[in-house]
Amino acid sequence: MAVSVIATVLNEVDEIPNLVASLSDQTLIAAEVVIVDGGSTDGTWEWLLNARSQYPALLPIRDESCNLKQSPGPIARGRNVAIAAASSDIIACADAGCTYRPDWLANLTASILSGVAEYALGGSCIDPASPTVWDIASAPFFGVKLNPNEPTKSCTARSMAFRKELWQRVGGFPETVLLGEDTLFDAKVRKLVTPAFAQRAKAFYRPRHALRSALRQLASYAVADGALGIRPARLFRNLARCVVEVLALIALRWTPIPLLCILVLENYFAFHFDWRSLQRASFRIWAARFIFSLLVPWVVSWNQIKGGITKANQPNRQNA
Repeated sequence: MAVSVIATVLNEVDEIPNLVASLSDQTLIAAEVVIVDGGSTDGTWEWLLNARSQYPALLPIRDESCNLKQSPGPIARGRNVAIAAASSDIIACADAGCTYRPDWLANLTASILSGVAEYALGGSCIDPASPTVWDIASAPFFGVKLNPNEPTKSCTARSMAFRKELWQRVGGFPETVLLGEDTLFDAKVRKLVTPAFAQRAKAFYRPRHALRSALRQLASYAVADGALGIRPARLFRNLARCVVEVLALIALRWTPIPLLCILVLENYFAFHFDWRSLQRASFRIWAARFIFSLLVPWVVSWNQIKGGITKANQPNRQNA
């Protein structure tokens, strides 16, 4: 059975060459690589047109309805347009800002091609080639691994595959939301089938974060969660952390013990996800992870409540 790879882009001229090159260098050759451009103005579309001579499987589509000016959910719409145009029975989703190892597509779709599953998730990890300090510091709070060989059960459309018929059954990616569309799609699919978690099928993600951009992304995701009314348990956990931290500071008037206990707990929250992967990291990275972890409950709580009140997603950087 043939496999089509799809992605949606907007103003990604610096990222698109690496994405297309890695998707075209797979051991399992895709029938086509369908990339929907939502109306780029930075040269992305022109690069895609010129690249067709080098990459015969590349199928670029320009659809300006896949833009925040035309759709409340341009990323989801771009994926739906690409999937509808794909000719294969099996669809693999990729994403700009990522590259993929040559065995990615084969590993991601193996369970579907063998008939074991209809839906597979590969997860994502920080590209080890050129991470920033804040890429590493923020990674686990975005469900991103540091080690490509770590198991993952997170959902991300950076590395996701399914039968096209399954996509049709759930009504595609929801085009009413800007962020969190893959989470909602995953929730709908899991009501019908159990996902297979593919090993060695992670997207190599290059966010290139500074502290400010990492916090901005965290805030955007929290606003989206609030607007969609999802992950209330996460909001409760982060609110509880905020309240306990404030009480510990107040208690300093009498005793430092509560604050010391909080610092021990905060160390656990900061490093329990992937401390083994950080064993050889510099002190600067350890300090950045701890600082970012301290900020997480405050950023998440404020912005998830804000999203729940306003019911509005924040625009992404391309549409800002």
